[in-house]
Amino acid sequence: MRNSKITWAVIAGVVLAVLAGVGVAIAVNRGSTSPESAPTGAATPSGSAPVLETTPSPSTPPAPSPGADIDGPLDLLLVGVDTRVSIPDWQTHSDAIMLLHVEPGLKSGYLYSLPRDLRVQIPAFKKSGFRGGKYKITEAMAYGSRVPGKKTKNIPNGYELLAKTISNYTGIKTIQAGAILNFGGLDKLVDKLGGIDLTIDQKVKSKHRRPDGTARKLVGSDYVGPQAVYLPGKRHLTGWQAIDYARQRYGLPNGDYDRQRHQRQMVKAILAKALSGNLSDAAKLESVITALGKMLVTVGGRRPVEYAYALRDLQPAGLTMVQLNGSGVGSGSGYLGEQLDAEARGFLSAIAKGKAAAYLKAHPKMVNKG
Repeated sequence: MRNSKITWAVIAGVVLAVLAGVGVAIAVNRGSTSPESAPTGAATPSGSAPVLETTPSPSTPPAPSPGADIDGPLDLLLVGVDTRVSIPDWQTHSDAIMLLHVEPGLKSGYLYSLPRDLRVQIPAFKKSGFRGGKYKITEAMAYGSRVPGKKTKNIPNGYELLAKTISNYTGIKTIQAGAILNFGGLDKLVDKLGGIDLTIDQKVKSKHRRPDGTARKLVGSDYVGPQAVYLPGKRHLTGWQAIDYARQRYGLPNGDYDRQRHQRQMVKAILAKALSGNLSDAAKLESVITALGKMLVTVGGRRPVEYAYALRDLQPAGLTMVQLNGSGVGSGSGYLGEQLDAEARGFLSAIAKGKAAAYLKAHPKMVNKG
């Protein structure tokens, strides 16, 4: 089996495929060493009775591979969660929201982001006691995660409310699956892959890290001390560098919109590295799972291995990264959030109607070339 069929889509920093890849790889390895796969005429173990030839019975057709019935289109949601567990009573927000739309045939797709501050109508949610209202989309996770009368958080419920909010806003009827990622653990994943190769498209100064990777000191409400700097050009990034680069928005010309693009670049680079041969056996895949620890939560009605099999032919070259632009909205001098421009809203409508390719052909500047 080709390596790409063993480890599909480490999409958005490894979502469904890493888990699924392990399942596929283990199945392949076990199948190759099962008793039924022993070659004809192989020697019998010492002391065992000889096997007599008999008339072969009609063979039973093999069962379809799990996920073989998934034919697309698919819409998958990838959420980067800011947990800040060291801060008491911190509300869980979705700092990164990416969607992957996979076209029928499952060989090509579109990866795009929604601004974390996008101002949307969040529906009422009985499970958390939330009454609904117009807020920043990043807050949907927090409102949905609340457990009435308790300090604990229910992250899957937060994901459910976020998914409903996105579905209502975009017009996408069904989000088939998703993953919730704590980006604090992605650096370990990138290191397990041996780092990633990325073409940096603009100078980025880190707010959070020093050049040696240690944390900058927080004084009051700002960080002080030397800064890590990422210069334009082809770069090989270690785990902490990749995540740090993808986190930055302050000081960039387009703020969070530039950060969204950098996050998509990181996702595509992780996918490319995963399919380059580093995850060719179950042992290596298992080490990746260990690196992820508890940072990965999958949701959806089917097992990750099913999506892994269904998306086995989706390659980095078939993944188009799309930029959705917008601007701030407010009342007087008060900032309320972001709104997408007409071109971006048109793309969401095209996705929902299955006409993304034609829309991007008419709006080619929306495609990230890097």
